[in-house]
This record gives sequence, C-alpha cells and structure tokens, in this order.
Amino acid sequence: MDPIHKNFQLCESSSCTDLPDLTTDVSYRGYHNFIANGKDAAESEESENEDATTNKHITDKKVLKQEMVNEGIKIMSYAVRGPLMIRANELQRQLEEGLERPYKNVIKANIGDAHAMGNKPITFIRQVMAMITYPPLIDSDIFPEDAKARARTILGGCRGGSVGSYSDSPGIEVIRRHVASYIKERDGGVEADWRNIMLCAGASEGIRAILKLMTHPVGTSSKRPGVMIPIPQYPLYSASLAEYNMEQVGYYLDEAKNWALDPQELERAIKDSRNRCSPRAIVVINPGNPTGQVLTKQNIETIIRFAHKEQLYILADEVYQHNVYAEGSQFHSFKKVLSEMGEPYSTMEMSSFMSCSKGYMGECGLRGGYAETINMDPNVMAMLQKSISAKLCPTILGQACMDLVVNPPCPGEPSYESWLEQKNGTLNSLARRAKLVADTLNSIEGFTCNIVQGAMYAFPQIHLPAKVIEAAAAAGQAPDVFYAFMLLEATGICVIPGSGFGQYPDTYHFRTTILPQEPMIVDMLGRLKEFHVKFLKDFA
Repeated sequence: MDPIHKNFQLCESSSCTDLPDLTTDVSYRGYHNFIANGKDAAESEESENEDATTNKHITDKKVLKQEMVNEGIKIMSYAVRGPLMIRANELQRQLEEGLERPYKNVIKANIGDAHAMGNKPITFIRQVMAMITYPPLIDSDIFPEDAKARARTILGGCRGGSVGSYSDSPGIEVIRRHVASYIKERDGGVEADWRNIMLCAGASEGIRAILKLMTHPVGTSSKRPGVMIPIPQYPLYSASLAEYNMEQVGYYLDEAKNWALDPQELERAIKDSRNRCSPRAIVVINPGNPTGQVLTKQNIETIIRFAHKEQLYILADEVYQHNVYAEGSQFHSFKKVLSEMGEPYSTMEMSSFMSCSKGYMGECGLRGGYAETINMDPNVMAMLQKSISAKLCPTILGQACMDLVVNPPCPGEPSYESWLEQKNGTLNSLARRAKLVADTLNSIEGFTCNIVQGAMYAFPQIHLPAKVIEAAAAAGQAPDVFYAFMLLEATGICVIPGSGFGQYPDTYHFRTTILPQEPMIVDMLGRLKEFHVKFLKDFA
C-alpha cells in the first residue's frame, strides 16, 4: 500500500501541524473544545470567529502576506514541536503558577533532549568547552593536562586563537581531520578523506544541505524529484521535502519483524512512485527514529544493492550509532558495508551523518554534527561547497563539541578512566530504561511494543476500541492524536502521536523517549498504565 496516497496520515494532517497560534485555525477546534474545561462550545466558536475577523483586518494592512510565502513552507510541519508540545508548555506554566492538577510536573517525553530530561553532561567535554571559551583557564591547575591539550589544539585551529572567529565553511581543518580519523578507526581501517568531511550545525543541517542538491527536475517529463524515506520516519525528512517541493516516497518498515526492512516493500514503493516523481535518493535511519531498531548487516547490504540497481543516492542517518542496547544487536556503518561489498557498490555516492546531540553526550543545544560525502561528482561537490558558504560556517562551539566526541581521552591519559565511567554509565542506564519501557508497555492491556534495540525511543502500537475512533472523529482528530491529548491532560505526559511520523493505515502508535531519569521513567510508566486502564474502561 502506498503510504502517501492511501489514507496515510503524516505531519500534513492538521492534527499535528506546527503552528504557533492555534486559536485562528479552525482545523484545531476539536483540540480547543477538549481543553476548554467545560466552556460552552458555541461560545468558544463565536469567540474564535471574532478573533478571525480581527486578525483578517490586521493582516490586510501587511506588506508580506501569507499568499506570498513559499508553498512548501505552508505545508511543511514538524510534529515533535507541534500543538501537543505547545499545550504541554501551557500546563507547565499553570503548574508553576499554582494551578492544581492531578500531577506535580509535566514529563516531556516528546523530544530527544537528553540534558533537559536530567542526563548529565560529560565532564571532559565541558572542561574543554570552558577553556576554549575562556582561554586563561588553560593556565590554571583546575583541569587535567589532556583536556588542556585538546583546548590548545582547537584554539590553534581557530583564526586569531578564538572561538569567536569564523572558520572555513566546511569547518575547522584540524577537527575535520579528527573526524576522518574517527571514521577510519570505527570502520576497521577503511580510509576516510578529511576533505570529504563537512561540519554542520547538527546533523539536520548536513542532511538538508545534501537534499537541496537534488531539487531540480531533469528530463523531458520534468517530474518532481523524489526521495525514499522510511515509514515511520523522523519528521525532519517530510518537512524538508515539503519545503523543497520534492516528492516523499514512503517505504514501510515491518513492525512484525521489529521494524526490519522488507526488499519487496522497497520495490513496491519505488514502482508506485514513478508516475508522479523521479526517485533520486533513499534515506535510511540506523539505529531507527522513532522505531528504535538496529539494522542487520544483511539488511544494509539489501538496501545498498537496491540503491545501486535503482541509481539512488544514499543518505545514511547514523546519529544514534553509540546507542545500541539489545543483546545481539550491532551498529554497522553504511560506509563500511559499502566498502566491504566491493565493486560496483564501493563507488556508489553516499552521505552519512553524525551528531553530538545523541549518543552518550546529549549536547543538543551546542548544535554540532558532521556529514561525510563519498564518491560525489566533483562538479556537484563544488556546488555543495558553494551552497554551504552562503551560511558562512557552523557554530564554532558545535564544531568543538564534535571534535571532543571523535577525539575523546585515550587510555593512559588523565581523563580516560573518568570519561569511560561516565560514558558507560550513561549508555548502561539508557539500556536499562529501554528494556523497562518496552517490558512495561507490553505488560499493559492494549499495547504492543517492539524491543528497543537502539536510539532513544519506543514506538508502541495502541490497540484502540471502536468508541475511541468514533470520539476522535467527532473531535476532528486522528485517533492517536485524541489519545495523546487525553493522556497529556490527565497525566502531564507529553508524547507524539504516530501520525506525526507515519504509520500503516488503521494502526495507531505514539513515540516516547527513554530519556527521563530512572526514577522519573518509573513514575511516567506508572501514570501511563493507570491512565490507559481507565481510558479503556471509559471507552469500552
């Protein structure tokens, strides 16, 4: 079944469009009626109509009008920061102002923001960051010598010896060299050329930079370019493709096989897409977001063979490569597998992406990442370099953080033991939480949840009674959106409905992170179970 054209609910549905002002969009009336706390629906609608009239009077006087805005931006959306997040922030403010609720705090399990959920920064990373932002600290005896050496190296690569200066557009050379060394070591000796490394403000910017290269229709048919993305997917991809006026070609992951990739589904997806677009690339997220699976080497080889046969560019989103928990699971980089397969596969065009926002680091706010691009046409590479130069350079602090991920303390250095203890402690705790979440959800009637093999999320299926489907329709919402709002209001738990990521028709899911600290995640799961039991009873 085609996930784009047959009842496929993704971010484009009004239930999860990311709009800052919900009060002027009639598609959210079900949401307003739900949170009105008994307010008369007719009165609420009358108030909304008055607001709409006032807003029209104001907008008529503006120079920049909505009809002038890029159509892609109008339809793009990003479910992770949509109306549920807005409502969760409202509830948090109400609690802080003393409003009584049946819970003491809002648990924002909607986003993979590790530090916001109480995960602690890695000491070594923060020590070096402190020194590069205030270099006199290097001369103090506060910090260990290996941290000082890293700080001197980073500052030595900065113009004027300051992180306040611009770098080359692809990033600081010494850091790009360190990234190349990291990749070579990770992949067992497969060569990596530092000139193919582009540092970026988080992996997202690198992904978007590559997608921008393939937006122009080519050939007599002038069909829109298409990009194959997994379903469920991370909304960065659907949002970016909408913004760039590219066609989304969804291929379903097999939930019954722990979200594995089915070769026949790839063939089905690309065949069905050819009458509406010209497929140019395939995106693979490994480990998976939101699904938490880790692809086997065999699965990766299948994808590579398929991409070669169909002449597709590969975008390998590998930002969770440190986050592998399940026994028997192992991260295999696309580049390494590509290389081991030999000709003709080893000469295929591919970009892979990494970030300092995930893993054991969780430094989301510093916005550090890299893209490695191999086998690209030199003329296209020149266009890529020109494109990124318009943004001057990624943040220097983000580049520095990425350097500390790929160039951590080595055995024998003063910081090594404490760094290793913190790294392993963080990853072991995430593994415990991953198992706890999946096991607990599977113990609750009406839930099925695959093993969380990696990444930072669970994506359970909710088996909803018919009366829930009817109530959701009456409220003008998708059933999983209806469930998520009910859950938020009753428990303070914010999750993201599966319709924001894509899901097989007539199935319903939500994504929750495993990032809350262990006491909080036990509390969260307890609230969820209590709510769900009552919810099923109410709609029986």
